[in-house]
Amino acid sequence: MLNEWIGRQERAEDEVALSAVRRLAALLDLPAELQRGDPLPRAWYVMLFGPTTRQSGLGPDGHPAKGQFLPPVPLPRRMFAGRRVSFHERLLVGEDVRRVSTIQGITPKQGRSGEMCFVTVRHEISGGRGLAVVEEQDIVYRGETQGVGASAGKNSQGKEEKPVWSRPWTPDSVALFRFSAITYNGHRIHYDLPYTQETEGYPGLIVNGGLTTLMLWQLATSSTGMELKVSSSRNLKPLFVDRPVTLCGRMENERVFLWAVDDQGARALEAEVELA
Repeated sequence: MLNEWIGRQERAEDEVALSAVRRLAALLDLPAELQRGDPLPRAWYVMLFGPTTRQSGLGPDGHPAKGQFLPPVPLPRRMFAGRRVSFHERLLVGEDVRRVSTIQGITPKQGRSGEMCFVTVRHEISGGRGLAVVEEQDIVYRGETQGVGASAGKNSQGKEEKPVWSRPWTPDSVALFRFSAITYNGHRIHYDLPYTQETEGYPGLIVNGGLTTLMLWQLATSSTGMELKVSSSRNLKPLFVDRPVTLCGRMENERVFLWAVDDQGARALEAEVELA
């Protein structure tokens, strides 16, 4: 039944709004220097196409209810598992943009924590110059399990790899709120502590995986002065609010390896990036 959803498409329109660009710059603690007509930093496409589902169409976790665009996977807990992105033409501040989203794959699996289902969504984003970004997102659905938040990711201890660049970062609840506001992400695990602890079983608010990825991309581009070309990232375990994180990276030729380490020394997210 779920396979019938493969190939389903959704189209959306948005604008590279100057106000949103300035808010994202503020979140990244950067000066608001960009003006209308300037090229948008490639990583900043993540601020576009926040969901516009009506309030009555939201599920209990704050995301759009399943069975609208995303398939009705019969598992209650949803997390972002990773993404693969390629960058093409530049988007410009102030221009109109379009996105075509396609359900590309649905893969049930049995993991150590129980039944899972991975849904892969392909997004194609275009601006006035043509195709700008192609992104494949992996979304994982899991069943109800007790204590998952406290134990998740214990096997993902960081590899013995020395970074060339490292930067401390302690994400707080204000940063989570601002990123969720910019992206219009309603997932309650980022702001609703009672829900996060009592329903999802995590010890604290969870840092948006997209925010951590953005911070790692920013580390790579600011350290090299180069632009993103291709990125592939995996979320390995949750990061929690108010706990120190170390953002790490090293470069080999034009390829960059990035990873985020939690306060226990475990890798929470890793990415491999090509720069140009």
